[in-house]
Amino acid sequence: MPRLQRYAVAQTFDVQAPSGLSIEGYDDEQHPLVPLRTPYVFRQGLNAVLAFLRSAHGDGLLLTGPTGAGKTSLIRQIAARLCWPVQEVTCHGRLEFNELLGGFQLIRGETVFMHGPLAIAAREGQLLILNELDLMDPAELAGLNDVIEGAPLVIPANGGEVIAPHPKFRLIATANSAGAGDATGLYQGVLRQNLAFLDRFRVLRVAYPDAMVETRLLEQLVPELPREIREKLVGVAQEVRRLFLGSEDEGSQGGELTVTLSTRALVRWARLAVTFKGAPNPLAYALDQALTARADAEERTAIHRIAADVLGPLWSGTP
Repeated sequence: MPRLQRYAVAQTFDVQAPSGLSIEGYDDEQHPLVPLRTPYVFRQGLNAVLAFLRSAHGDGLLLTGPTGAGKTSLIRQIAARLCWPVQEVTCHGRLEFNELLGGFQLIRGETVFMHGPLAIAAREGQLLILNELDLMDPAELAGLNDVIEGAPLVIPANGGEVIAPHPKFRLIATANSAGAGDATGLYQGVLRQNLAFLDRFRVLRVAYPDAMVETRLLEQLVPELPREIREKLVGVAQEVRRLFLGSEDEGSQGGELTVTLSTRALVRWARLAVTFKGAPNPLAYALDQALTARADAEERTAIHRIAADVLGPLWSGTP
């Protein structure tokens, strides 16, 4: 079992914080369930997540926001720096609560009960991340109500086994909606969730990073791309998102575009631009592969026009 140790917040996350501010994590960098540490610029939400990790007080944590805004990566990279093991599950409409508990499997000719991600995380003091929470059947998710609040986890299929949740067990979920369903029609399969279940969560809204943060991120991840181009790519992403999200004054029905240049797609575009730098019009070719090949013709043309306007002569040049 890994042991607990304290980490200074300022040094661990490369942020401005009081010199005495620290948080507990684990000491085993080699644990197989500790996420891979990658370059990351911490921003919005770090304080809220750290407060939750210090003390959940019977809550879960729900991170909600548009696709590719960095909901899951924020948790993974915090966990990576605290050496906190993570069980991660992607939810879907057919996922059942019992699959999170575990089930019987045939091992070397014997039927053996194998604990699932919820049981292991609760027992070992790990993080359980449920991605795409709003795709799961609300009736199945109700099985999490008591364990979120700290009640023992009971596994009837394993002879009524009782697991007392470890003090460091935390349940974190991510979703494109906040549980009230999808008003835009862009996230197919999203279900409206049970109000009593949602009442057990703190909610953290995660927006796309600002231009400065994304420029720093591209500098770390794609340093071979010239700075001027990195800044221009970020500018394109900001404009595409503005048209995707729409104005707050227009409500929650979305904007003029039905696809968006997320942080994930932005990094993909930058990397592909370097990969295809010897091709004709590499930035356009890379943007097609990163995003616009799956947009309809009208939206593809609109996004490429935005890119041409922002990049100017660079659009048809070589990175």
